[in-house]
Amino acid sequence: MSATIPVRVLVMDTWDEIALDLAPATPVADLKREVLARARIARSPEEYVVKYRGAEVWENGMTLADAGVVPNAALIVLPRRRLPVR
Repeated sequence: MSATIPVRVLVMDTWDEIALDLAPATPVADLKREVLARARIARSPEEYVVKYRGAEVWENGMTLADAGVVPNAALIVLPRRRLPVR
């Protein structure tokens, strides 16, 4: 078994898909911070949520393995609150 799993994360603010190889023990909060930094998002990570298979993944110490993330999984990072259209 591999020490890391590949995941793809779509950042909705920029529509960037970021590929990462992470250990299953990686906290979901660390994944979110890493992806937002790579997408050059300046807003606080607390303003975003991570979704996997359509459901929000709680970040309170939850790891990728705890969330059931499998190799080549697709996750989404999007704003916690919807932004108004002007």
